[in-house]
Amino acid sequence: MPLPDQILIRPARREDMDSIVAFSAAMALETEGRRLDRARLREGTLSILAAPERGFFMVAELPEAGRHRLVGQLMITFEWSDWRNAVFWWVQSVYVAPAWRRQGVYRTMHDHIVAKAKADPQVCGIRLYVERDNLTAQTVYQCVGLAPSVYAVYEQDFVLVRHLSPSQNK
Repeated sequence: MPLPDQILIRPARREDMDSIVAFSAAMALETEGRRLDRARLREGTLSILAAPERGFFMVAELPEAGRHRLVGQLMITFEWSDWRNAVFWWVQSVYVAPAWRRQGVYRTMHDHIVAKAKADPQVCGIRLYVERDNLTAQTVYQCVGLAPSVYAVYEQDFVLVRHLSPSQNK
């Protein structure tokens, strides 16, 4: 079991793209049963890596046989709050490789992001959304200090259309 001080959290680099794409695809399949278009996902990942004004990825690395192995990731995007005159960081695309779960990887990434956000006077808080049936993730997020919001998230997705069951159409 790795100790949190062995986990290195750093900004993602272009050479991390294959791992990020694989992690994001695995997360979508695991949490929502979605098989993402890999070419679109790769372009979307490259878009964030190439345009920091859109957001950024952070990765978790562990030393392994003289090199570092990526074991987790998260992505931050931005939401302007006129009420606060500052930016919320949205935590998205969270993934920890199954072999490394429950070993402090997400907590270390989360603590790193919180410290980075608190050090920036333009950041007013952190938000994330989680699939409503993903109780394991919800428990993890509450354990690191996040609380359910008073807001519900609604969307109209033009790319990944969700097909409602007959009971949901009522």
